[in-house]
Amino acid sequence: MLLSPLTIKTINRFKSVKRGYWSAVIILSLIMLSLVAEVFVNSRALIVSFEGDWYFPTYGAIIPGEKLGLEYQYETNYRDLQKKFEQEQSSNWVLLPPVPYNAFETDLIEGRYPPDAPSFTTRHYLGTDTVGRDIVARLVYGFRIAIFFSLFLLVCNYFIGTAIGCLMGYWGGAFDLLFQRLIEIWSNIPFLYVIMILASIIVPNFWSLVLVMLMFSWMGMTWYMRTATYREKEREYVMASKALGAGTTRIIFHHIIPNTVSIIITFIPFSIAGGITALTSLDFLGFGLPPPTPSWGELLRQGIDNLQSPWIVSSIVTSMVLVLTMVTFIGEAIREAYDPKRHTIYE
Repeated sequence: MLLSPLTIKTINRFKSVKRGYWSAVIILSLIMLSLVAEVFVNSRALIVSFEGDWYFPTYGAIIPGEKLGLEYQYETNYRDLQKKFEQEQSSNWVLLPPVPYNAFETDLIEGRYPPDAPSFTTRHYLGTDTVGRDIVARLVYGFRIAIFFSLFLLVCNYFIGTAIGCLMGYWGGAFDLLFQRLIEIWSNIPFLYVIMILASIIVPNFWSLVLVMLMFSWMGMTWYMRTATYREKEREYVMASKALGAGTTRIIFHHIIPNTVSIIITFIPFSIAGGITALTSLDFLGFGLPPPTPSWGELLRQGIDNLQSPWIVSSIVTSMVLVLTMVTFIGEAIREAYDPKRHTIYE
């Protein structure tokens, strides 16, 4: 599908803001890599060659130790298996991920109490947390949970907020007044208290947190779309569409929303940043995802409580600052690309 000249200009303006463009490239790359994080950060081997047979445990079934020449029936410890093969100097070999730990296992060193400092020898490149779990693994899988939490929340918020906001602005009258009062009442309900009550009744999980966040976060986009729709519905192109017999659905989806798309797109990066910080804050306060789920907020709390182990707090703070800064740069570049002073869209 060929892009319109106006779309090409918008893309070129976005690319002209280099820090925003390269931030977008990096963030998208991180999201794609997080989908296959098990290839880079995982306690399961990528490939095992044993007595002429090849095994691929990363995305496969559990392989008991006895199947690979060990003396136990539970899942193979591939780090120990690699050491065993190296000592035997046989043709068998194991290929491990760069970080051979998952986000849940503890790696305790005899005679020492965690947390352990960063070490290339043990391949804990950012050290371990207070129970001996690898910090790189917790960061990577925590990022995957946080980014997809914020993306899913973003889609739901924008779908509800855009639909209701457009209808409020387009229909106006009693419908608009009714939803204004409902939103004003609903927005005064303390969000944190609802989370606290929920956490005291059930153990929060990914979907319950998304649902509760969605209940209180769709209203922001509603106000923006209501205002934009009020403005756009009085334009000549909308009046011409009505004169030609276009229905409400066609006018909203084919005319009004395309002309307000700059509002929607401009707020996307900041909504993603808001979703990440909201989940991190809830986890930090203890009302978010239950342990031992990988969580940036839980790591941050550990770091604050154990300042004598600076690698914990420095790792999570650096990660959050970098990700949120890049998201902010993306938002700046998008705002520049869709600057209403530069162009308008009428169809």
